[in-house]
Amino acid sequence: MKLDLLAIGAHPDDVELACGGTVAKCVKLGYKVGIIDLTEGELGTRGNKKIRSLEAKEAAKILGVKARENLRIPDGNIEVNKKNMSKVIEIYRKYQPEIILIPHWQERHPDHVHAHYLCREAQFYSGLRKIAIKTYGKKLQAWRPHKYFHYMQKHEFTPSFIVDISDVYDRRIAAIKAHKSQFYNPDSTDPETFLSQKPFLDFMETRMKYYGQQIGAKYGEPFFSVEPIGVEDIFGLKLFKG
Repeated sequence: MKLDLLAIGAHPDDVELACGGTVAKCVKLGYKVGIIDLTEGELGTRGNKKIRSLEAKEAAKILGVKARENLRIPDGNIEVNKKNMSKVIEIYRKYQPEIILIPHWQERHPDHVHAHYLCREAQFYSGLRKIAIKTYGKKLQAWRPHKYFHYMQKHEFTPSFIVDISDVYDRRIAAIKAHKSQFYNPDSTDPETFLSQKPFLDFMETRMKYYGQQIGAKYGEPFFSVEPIGVEDIFGLKLFKG
């Protein structure tokens, strides 16, 4: 199945937290979208592999994506090596996305940093036809996603563009809350984390409001591009009327 957009996260809830609104928006606009989780999040303080897998499936249903896969790279060990590179290249060639959404390279969590470099390097090597990748005995043809954009997690950056997610914000929140083992629950006996503190989701809403305000929208998700972004029609841009 060919996808238009593929969002990739180091852990099962990363995509929902960072760019779930953009995923939902693209689905609403009729694009075919998929999510890839590099690890099962097994080192996470709360929940376990089985719980997090079920939560990821529920979140995928809420977002309406066409596919969600977990590459089962060891949590805390997202190395840029031949084995992991082959796994990501296989995904690129299997789904042939036009655009990929990946973590920024400056991040608090080492897994997010390593995920950036793994996904970015695989994006280039996936286009080299002399790198042979087979699945179920069938050779996958070379394919390089045309564009990659970085989403925001803990650390902030100056965005290259901001996506208006106002009309899908409720779906974004529902998808995040599907990962209920990770967030505030007064009945949970698991240790508290940064994500599970009561103010965390309020912080996320404030951030989305802040970036939305910058483009004259209620909610927005920021992205960074290392390359210039061309437009065919300048009036196709959403301009903030201040």
